[in-house]
Amino acid sequence: MQAYKIPESVLVVIHTSELDVLVIERAGQPGFWQSVTGSLDRLDEPLLETAARELFEETGIVADGEQIVLCDWQLSNIYEIYPLWRHRYAPGVTQNTEHVFSVCVPRDIPIILSPREHIAHAWLPYLEAADRCFSASNAEAILQLPRQLAPNPKSK
Repeated sequence: MQAYKIPESVLVVIHTSELDVLVIERAGQPGFWQSVTGSLDRLDEPLLETAARELFEETGIVADGEQIVLCDWQLSNIYEIYPLWRHRYAPGVTQNTEHVFSVCVPRDIPIILSPREHIAHAWLPYLEAADRCFSASNAEAILQLPRQLAPNPKSK
C-alpha cells in the first residue's frame, strides 16, 4: 500500500435529467457536503477507471457504460489542498489536480453510502446543491451542469 495519496483526483457530479444533484456529507467532517471525489490509486490508473471506482465505492452506483455512463468533461482544476488533509500527501505537496466527470442517473436509483466516508445524502436542485458544497471547484462544476448538458449546436 502506498504511503501517500497521489495529488490527482476525480470529481463526479451525479445528477438526474431534471438537474437534481446528489450531494453527500463527509463522515469525518459533518456539514461538509460534496459530490463523489477520490484520488488515483496508482499513477497509471486511467481517470475513467478512477471515476467509476469512486462512484461505486462512495454510492454503490455502477457505471455500466450502457445505462449509467460517465461523461468526461475534459476539464481539470488545480486547487490548494485544504490544510486539514495535507498530511495525507507527501511532504511539500500542497496542490491537487482534479478531473471533472458527471453521470446522469434515475432519481430513484438506490444510494448505498460507504459509512467510513459519508453519513448522509440529499438530492437537491442544482443551484441548491452548489450552495451546499464546501469545495469551490465542486460548486462551480455543479453550476456548469446546464451548459455541459446542453446540445452543442456546432456538432450538428
